[in-house]
Amino acid sequence: MLRHTRLLAVVACLMVMIAAIGGVRAQSRTVVTWLVGLGTGTNDQQIEAQNRVVEEFNASQSEIELVINIGASFETTRDVMATLIAAGTPPDIAGPVGVGGSNAFSDQWADLTPYIEATDYDLSVFDPALLDLYRTDDGGLVGIPFAVFPSMTYFNRDLFDEAGLNYPPQNFDEAYVMPDGTEVEWNYDTIGEIAKILTVDGNGNDATMAEFDPANIVQFGLNFQWAALRLVWTDFQPEDWYDEAANSVTIPASWRTATEWLHNGIWNEHFIPSNTYASSDLFGAGNVFQSGNLAMAIVPLWYTCCLGDSVGNFEWDFGVVPRSLDGQYHVATDADTFRLTKGSANPEAAFTVLSYLLDEAVPTLAPTYGAFPARPEYQQPWIDARNAQFDWGINWQVPVNSLAFNNPINQHHESDLPNWQKVSDRVNAFYTLLTGDTGAEIDVAAELDTLQSDLQAIVEEQ
Repeated sequence: MLRHTRLLAVVACLMVMIAAIGGVRAQSRTVVTWLVGLGTGTNDQQIEAQNRVVEEFNASQSEIELVINIGASFETTRDVMATLIAAGTPPDIAGPVGVGGSNAFSDQWADLTPYIEATDYDLSVFDPALLDLYRTDDGGLVGIPFAVFPSMTYFNRDLFDEAGLNYPPQNFDEAYVMPDGTEVEWNYDTIGEIAKILTVDGNGNDATMAEFDPANIVQFGLNFQWAALRLVWTDFQPEDWYDEAANSVTIPASWRTATEWLHNGIWNEHFIPSNTYASSDLFGAGNVFQSGNLAMAIVPLWYTCCLGDSVGNFEWDFGVVPRSLDGQYHVATDADTFRLTKGSANPEAAFTVLSYLLDEAVPTLAPTYGAFPARPEYQQPWIDARNAQFDWGINWQVPVNSLAFNNPINQHHESDLPNWQKVSDRVNAFYTLLTGDTGAEIDVAAELDTLQSDLQAIVEEQ
């Protein structure tokens, strides 16, 4: 009760503040509110940058007064958002927020189509695959791309050189050249074979050798760095796993195949680290690729944030993701943007602000968020900043080219379904079981059947 009372007080203060600002300014100014905290944006550096954007926008014109409200945490911001919606006074704009973060309010986001058409907003700068991330079943558009983080195959050049192996392909449709010179498709069978050669024990034996000791591994071939299992499943094969009409969730056959592949890679062929190995000091206490003792990691572009200690220790680069189980390229992309709420009191003015945040404000906001801009004209400054940090000639064209293979929203690894957070928690618990100390002994098929049953019960909860 006390927490609820405090929250109501915060919301009341916010509404008074907005009203006061509106009274001080000339009445011709329309107040637009921007809520931050459903995703990133709450640390001191980000707050300073966001406040600067607000000041610059307000100074650039005399029609709209932009007011920002920054939550203390995701939970606090979510509660503020829910309370404002219940009171009929939602913020006009919320964000930046990712796909998963937006699911808590999936029925509150406005279709931007009428405002796009009214203003002749140019969507042609975006690859159509990126726009599909925000398409609704009826053809609406609930978001415009802002920050995008496509998945790629990070690889350690030094470990490949030491093993005498060719690097992963850096172009889509490029074959991989095996040690014997044969060219093969870059898929999960290939990456598994290469990963075994790159997995080495303390005596210098790799995982293809009879003498290899899986209890004394000092270098691994592959992991999916910090990925939730749904993202890993989607790497193997994007699927639409929720039937809204039937209110049913299904673990597809492709994801069952992927799970068996993972289990085999961890416990039988030993080229993927278990949780115990991954959390050890030798492997960076969880940041396995940065430790320098992992050859490849399939992970979205945001992971560049966490590779500072690689400088001076080893050189890394990007390869494209392997082909999925259907033989096609599919790229799991994390993405953040700003959303316009359905209940906005001033949607036309809010769309003007939204357009500013998605364009003119990008040079200020993208660096503070660590965001790779979706708009091509702002990508090079981001790349230049990374080149200054990682100065050995990384192929940044790989992430740019990867955006054309982005998965649509119904096949995204954070696509919405009832009780989304509970579903995610249950899937993550299964992943912990799979990779944990007892993972070698589990019956994967039986555990997947249990998971399927549990997920169905969760989506049916009222």
